[in-house]
Amino acid sequence: MPKIIQICVSGNTGSIGRFAEMIGNRAINSGWDSYIAYARNTRKSSSKIIKIGNFADIIFHGILTRIFDLHGLGSKIATKNLIKRIKEIQPNIIHLHNLHGYYLNFPILFKYLSIANIPVVWTLHDCWSFTGHCAHFDNIGCSKWTSICNNCPQSNSYPSSYFLDNSSRNYLLKKRYFNSIKNLKIITVSKWLDNKIKYSFLQNIKPELIYNGINLDLFRPNVTNKAIYNIELKNHFIILGVANPWSENKGFNDFIKLSTLLPSSIKIILVGLDQKQIDKLPSNILGLKKTDNQIELINLYNVADLFINFSSEESFGLTTAEALACGTPVLVYNATASPELIDSETGFVVEKGDYDKVLTCIELVKLNGKKFYIEKCRKRAIDLFNLNDTLNNYFKLYSNLNDNQLNKQQINI
Repeated sequence: MPKIIQICVSGNTGSIGRFAEMIGNRAINSGWDSYIAYARNTRKSSSKIIKIGNFADIIFHGILTRIFDLHGLGSKIATKNLIKRIKEIQPNIIHLHNLHGYYLNFPILFKYLSIANIPVVWTLHDCWSFTGHCAHFDNIGCSKWTSICNNCPQSNSYPSSYFLDNSSRNYLLKKRYFNSIKNLKIITVSKWLDNKIKYSFLQNIKPELIYNGINLDLFRPNVTNKAIYNIELKNHFIILGVANPWSENKGFNDFIKLSTLLPSSIKIILVGLDQKQIDKLPSNILGLKKTDNQIELINLYNVADLFINFSSEESFGLTTAEALACGTPVLVYNATASPELIDSETGFVVEKGDYDKVLTCIELVKLNGKKFYIEKCRKRAIDLFNLNDTLNNYFKLYSNLNDNQLNKQQINI
């Protein structure tokens, strides 16, 4: 039977880890043998799992990053051991997800992939693959990545380096190795990211756009009692925000500012906060910690009258798509990929920091009522973010790549 190995930071946790798990489940149901190689934070998996390195590897890789700006250049032994497992398994397809996260050495991995003669699919979930340092750059308007990175203005941001700036060297190494695989197929998760690739050093590798998918059997409209979260929410208009982790670029401070402008009849729920953030919240914001309980999250999407995504660095925006699937209208900033996920019937696009426009949109939703939006939001999710369509697109790609590889081998014979 055909075999697939996916490589990602986490195993069946977080949005990318859960997505890899869903691909693995489809592979198994389609008669494939599925493996998932991960570094940390795993839960039970239907696939055969491969642990990459250990905690000490991650710590040492983190030190290399913090001091020398060598992210993606540690974890040498861990990467070599992973390659040994790949050679033993002999997969038909290797599917890469995020390679950053203090767990892989990309030159060692790509040296092997360039000679392994195995089709490689790489889903880009952010911009790290074509910059010299950062995973997102649009929020500061940086365009150095279109020529060569240097003197990185975000060297102190993830993956943080506090002493040296090696962004130029990192950029050139990535350019060299990421263009070294003949059988590489790049997948982008939004039109915005697809367009950025055209101006990067990956421009000669034509990407394919496949939106991330939502399990529409789980994420769907239902009736949820607002009082189950807080008795004071029962008769209020609810605004929901979800992120992990929350930061300034994810819009945490924007919600704090918005809370000072809202009447007492409107409450905000923020999900994914740490305890320090929760302790500092004003009284009209209910703060909840991160949850991996999808049913709880689905209930919150349904409780909300309006979902707001104030993020200025979204390569896709999974929470936006999940909210739409639950029938909840969405407000987003006019930044990165967020605007393309909604339309005029399912939400609102406002300029960053335009709180007057935000308040106007809130009043419009209150006037129309949430029921006005449910069917339209649900339809958009079905049309664009259906998990079955997403998985079907990936497996058509896998099959085509695998068939082409077999044909080449037969010709060589």
